[in-house]
Amino acid sequence: MTVYIVFIEPETPGNIGFLARTMKNFGMKELVLINPCELEDSAYYQAMHAKELVQNAQIYNDINQFLSENKITQIIGTSGISGGSYNVPRIAITPHELGNNIQVNENIAILFGREGDGLTNEEISLCDVLVSIPTNKEYPIMNITHAAAVILYEIYVNNQEEDINRAEIEEATYIQKQEIKEDLNKLVGQLEYPPHKEKLAHTVTQRILGRAFISGREAHIIRGTIKRTLKRIK
Repeated sequence: MTVYIVFIEPETPGNIGFLARTMKNFGMKELVLINPCELEDSAYYQAMHAKELVQNAQIYNDINQFLSENKITQIIGTSGISGGSYNVPRIAITPHELGNNIQVNENIAILFGREGDGLTNEEISLCDVLVSIPTNKEYPIMNITHAAAVILYEIYVNNQEEDINRAEIEEATYIQKQEIKEDLNKLVGQLEYPPHKEKLAHTVTQRILGRAFISGREAHIIRGTIKRTLKRIK
């Protein structure tokens, strides 16, 4: 598993350094900066013993450039504000749920948004999963590096235990999940939904598959069921 920690449009060099330091605490090595501020001395100073992560950071003009040039198989967005049941694009899972269900054999990008505004709606729409940390309602928004520490801890702990917990389970690959998503989208296309409902159904499918742990055998059965349904509709 390769985890890319993607910091979108960071405004403060010090936060870049703190994020690198947090990453090294939990064994993460791939720092990606999207349209960052200037990397001043404070970025390296705050990184402490993780200076090499800042020095080796990949820098891109925008998130789409990064995604097009790297074989990312799962995109995880982070948000300080999660949505309710009717705000589907912002339905989020907790870091603990993420740690338990992360795709350990894939290339994963975790997106952290701007210090002031977080991720845009367009960036959130790219994500397979959205994760949010439960916090006190009086002051719900965490500093990016504090939030990263919570999320990366859960991934780290899960990764340490994966050999014991999942050694005998063949996990569904990214391609298998994509095939299920495409089949479900074909099924939705046969139901004559209005465009806005069809788009919403596609989003729901993407998010459910993105946060689910599915074995290879389960993926095979799900695809078979959908294909038989499509044949009967036709």
